[in-house]
Amino acid sequence: MAAIAFSSPSSYPISAKGGDVSFTTAPRLVRCAAVPSQSPECDITKLLQLPSNGKVLSSGLSGIAPSPNTRARLLEKEPARTPDNRLRIFSGTANPSLAKEIACYLGMDLGKINIKRFADGEVYVQLQESVRGCDVFLVQPTCPPVNENLVELFVMIDACRRASARSITAVIPYFGYARADRKTQGRESIAAKLTANLITEAGANRVLVCDLHSGQSMGYFDIVVDHVYGQPVILEYLEGKQISRDIVVVSPDVGGVARARGFAKKLSDAPLAIVDKRRQGHNVAEVMNLIGDVKGKVAVLVDDMIDTAGTIANAAALLKDEGARAVYACCTHAVFSPPAIERLSSGLFEEVIVTNTIPPALKNDFPQLTVLSVANLLAETIWRVHGDVSVSSIFQ
Repeated sequence: MAAIAFSSPSSYPISAKGGDVSFTTAPRLVRCAAVPSQSPECDITKLLQLPSNGKVLSSGLSGIAPSPNTRARLLEKEPARTPDNRLRIFSGTANPSLAKEIACYLGMDLGKINIKRFADGEVYVQLQESVRGCDVFLVQPTCPPVNENLVELFVMIDACRRASARSITAVIPYFGYARADRKTQGRESIAAKLTANLITEAGANRVLVCDLHSGQSMGYFDIVVDHVYGQPVILEYLEGKQISRDIVVVSPDVGGVARARGFAKKLSDAPLAIVDKRRQGHNVAEVMNLIGDVKGKVAVLVDDMIDTAGTIANAAALLKDEGARAVYACCTHAVFSPPAIERLSSGLFEEVIVTNTIPPALKNDFPQLTVLSVANLLAETIWRVHGDVSVSSIFQ
C-alpha cells in the first residue's frame, strides 16, 4: 500500500493508493503557494475526506499534484495577489474534488449551492449566497453520465444569471459531445455545435475548457472560449521520471499528429512516429501500419482521451511488435468505458498517465495507472480571467 506524502508545506498529496498517511513537514495543514500569506490555510485532510485516524477512506488511485516549480514560475510573472470578494467558484456534482482543489489553490472556499434531484429526476439548483455583481465560475465537466451533468450545468448557469451575477464562466474540464464536431456521413448531427449553442443560451458569458477533441470546436461558441492544455502537467511528470533518453512520441492516429508533434517538441524535441489506423465504426479501430522507428526506444503514446482504449491498445501492441522497449500512454481525459480497464491493464503499458478532468473511480484503478491533477492550470486560468491577465502566458 502506498502512502500519501507531502514534500513541502506548499505541496499537494503526491500519492493516494490507500494506507497510512505520512508527512515530511507540515503534518495536517498546507498552504497553497499561489495565494498570499494572509490567505486561509487549506485542510488537505478535509480535501481528501480523511478520517481523524489518518487512514484513507475513499481515495484509491495513485497520482501526483501540481508541481511547486510550476507555481513558482507563474508567480514570478505576476504581482502579489490579494483576496477578491467578487470572485465566486461553485461546483456541480460531476467532479467536486477537482473544484475543491481549485478553490484551495486560490485560497478560498467553494460557494454554497444546493443541487438535488426530484423524484422524477429533474434537477433543482439554488445558490445559497449572493452573487450579485460577482464573477462566477461553475466547475462542471460533462463526463458520464453526460446528459445528467450537462443539464445540471444549464440549470446552474440559469440560477446564476437570475441571481444577477456580473459574469458567468462555465469551467468544463471535459467537454462532452466534442467528438461529434463534423459531418462525416449524410444525415448526421453536429452535436458539438448544438451543445455550444445550449450553453450560450443558458446564459454563460465565457467557457473554459481543457483539451478539446479538435480546436475547431472553439468556433462553435458565440462567446469567448479559453482553451487550457493539460500537456504541461504530463510533460513535467515525464521529465521528472528522466526517461527522455531514446524516447519517441507516437500519435495513435493520423488525426492526432499535430498534438503529438507539439508534445514531442516540448519533450526535448523527441522524434515522432505515427500509427496509421483505419476506423471501421464508432469505438472500433484497426491498426494498419507504423510510420517511424521505435525499435529499442521508449514509446510515449499521446492522445486527448481514452474511451474504450481500443485505439491506444492496438497501437501499443503494434509498437511492441516493432521492437519498442517500453510503451507509455498519456492522455488528458480518462473516459474509460468498458472494456478499457482490461485493455490498459493487460501488460502492454509500462504506465498509463491521465489527469483528473474526469473524476477517477475506484473501480477503474489498476497498477499502471497514474492520475495527475490539473487544478493548478485551471485555477491559474480562473484567476487570470477574473483579473483580465493574459492566459496564454501560462503555456509559454
